Amino acid sequence: MHSGLILLLWLAAVASVQLLPISALGLAVLACACAALLWARVRAWRLVRRVRILLLAIVVLFAWFTPGEALWVDWPRLGPSREGAMLALLHAGRLLAVVCAVALLLERLPIERLVSGLHALASPLRVLGVPPERLALRLLLVLRLVEASPRGTQHGDWRHWLEDECERGRADTTARDEGGGDGESVRILRERLGLVDGLVAIAVFAALIWWSVA
Repeated sequence: MHSGLILLLWLAAVASVQLLPISALGLAVLACACAALLWARVRAWRLVRRVRILLLAIVVLFAWFTPGEALWVDWPRLGPSREGAMLALLHAGRLLAVVCAVALLLERLPIERLVSGLHALASPLRVLGVPPERLALRLLLVLRLVEASPRGTQHGDWRHWLEDECERGRADTTARDEGGGDGESVRILRERLGLVDGLVAIAVFAALIWWSVA
């Protein structure tokens, strides 16, 4: 399947999770967590650790600062509100689902195909004077900085990524880490849409039309 189509389906799945009510969100978060534990355990745990402060802030701000019925009757002024606790669960669950989805995407999609998909989705911006190669590498850089472990391997000076230009006739950008020997080559591949990609795109488009009409 084309990497750009994979990214579109991934974005649609993440967006649909954000629209789920709290009754169905719990099952979605559980499914995402189980999938992340099976196929991206280390990466998912690393991402959860990086957003733990944000999760704590969500719980505290929504649970303790949302007016409503006291959850702890004996300590109504110290405890969270029932409405705030529900909002905290809703937003924390959505964030956890996105974190698990990002971990699965980064774990299962090779770096070359990820850049290729980002490049394909950003190609229409060329008419506006925005080089899709540079935009794809910037988005890749953001993903790497988000998922990198604070105690893990550092990527060195990454600013030269944004200065490299593609070779003539090829979309090939090389990123070299300081002290990393030969460095790491990030190639922007060009993939073609196949029959399966077209059928999947038609099916998704039909499902969206049916969902909007129903």
